[in-house]
Amino acid sequence: MTHAQEAWVAILRRADLLRRRMTAIVAPAGLTAQQYNVLRILRGAQPSPLPTLEIRERMIESTPGITRLLDRLEEKALVRRERGREDRRVVECRITQAGLALLADLDAAMAEADRRSLGSLSKEESLQLVDQRERIRATP
Repeated sequence: MTHAQEAWVAILRRADLLRRRMTAIVAPAGLTAQQYNVLRILRGAQPSPLPTLEIRERMIESTPGITRLLDRLEEKALVRRERGREDRRVVECRITQAGLALLADLDAAMAEADRRSLGSLSKEESLQLVDQRERIRATP
């Protein structure tokens, strides 16, 4: 196996572990990992709304069904959608107070999962990992 193949396998295995840990935290709250990611993105954008397509671009995992994903979150009263003021074709999304409260309830468990998963890395190593991820992501 080449070094690149070993790195590839290591990344996929760690990603699978991180995904399982996240799912174990968010599933009891009635969320999927993708729904949690949308809420996290919207919380980070506050107080501004985000257009649906921008949310899709920021997702960790690409999903063609962003509208259905937002439908489910809106049914749970965790997000609110409205037409853009300047361009009525654009749908803008905001996290609701209920969505913020749900994320706040999950924050401690997610922080602990982060610590368990990546806590062995120093700050410098974490920054190097992010830099390497960006270089990999920029590769066509």
